Amino acid sequence: MTRYDVFNGDADGLCALQQLHLTEPDAEQAVLITGTKRDIALLQQVPAGAGDQVTVLDVSLDKNRSALLELLERGATLRYIDHHYPGEIPVHPNLQAHIDTTADRGTSLLVDDLLAGRQRAWAVVGTFGDNFDAAAMRAAEPLGLQQDQLERLRELGILLNYNGYGATVADLHFPPDALFKRLRPYADPLEFVRCDQAFEALRNGYAEDMAAARALSPEHQSATHLLMLLPAAAWARRVGGVYANELAQQAPARAHAMLTRLEQGGFVVSVRAPINRPDGADALCRQFDTGGGRKAAAGINQLADSDYPRFVAAFLAAFGD
Repeated sequence: MTRYDVFNGDADGLCALQQLHLTEPDAEQAVLITGTKRDIALLQQVPAGAGDQVTVLDVSLDKNRSALLELLERGATLRYIDHHYPGEIPVHPNLQAHIDTTADRGTSLLVDDLLAGRQRAWAVVGTFGDNFDAAAMRAAEPLGLQQDQLERLRELGILLNYNGYGATVADLHFPPDALFKRLRPYADPLEFVRCDQAFEALRNGYAEDMAAARALSPEHQSATHLLMLLPAAAWARRVGGVYANELAQQAPARAHAMLTRLEQGGFVVSVRAPINRPDGADALCRQFDTGGGRKAAAGINQLADSDYPRFVAAFLAAFGD
């Protein structure tokens, strides 16, 4: 029997997997399958068959449906934990699905529920990374943390999320599987912050990239909407999603769209629904090819230049202006 762990390369995927690895004795031998945050068609890379076990974390079932059905047909057993739009969930004796699309509940919190809070600190990190600050602070209450400790967990979540953005793994500071292996020895995320040099490397990269993003002016700005265009550069591909999260926290009544130019033409898009009304981002992005996500935050992997006017119109209409 081989265990395969398939996970999104962002903070929520990393921290969901970390919780499981800290509590399941057989996890250390698992084959890891991941990629950049937007590389979510991951199940097609899994060669599992009869008797093998596959855990899937923080990637859309709807985007992996064909590969999922093929794995079930081959006799693999799957545990699927996620918070993105799933479409119709297959009913199969070998599929155990834990899917909840509640707007402020990420995969880290779903795993936390399954584990009855046994690795709560990592769940808090992942929830901060997914920009669910209020939910993260509620989850952290039983931990009795000092304010500076809570802020450090929040920073770690943001940095892990930041590392996941990029057109390819080459854009990232650390490949997500390599970063997970650095997290793996630490039951306490604060110890990882203190002891592993990856934290400081991500902090420095984040500061530099965010300074470049903050120097840009928006294409559209109103009380209800903000749209930014970022250049076709590695720093912009790394920072687009976390910059959208920062802007969303600063203006919780406003919707945000971050469009980063692609070298081959078109844009990669990050959308954030207003934090005060965390709904509609997924529905907006699914109007476009390669679009998807969740209610509060979604994206489009490749928006054609010709679709730019239609996207702007849909963005403004989706959240009211």
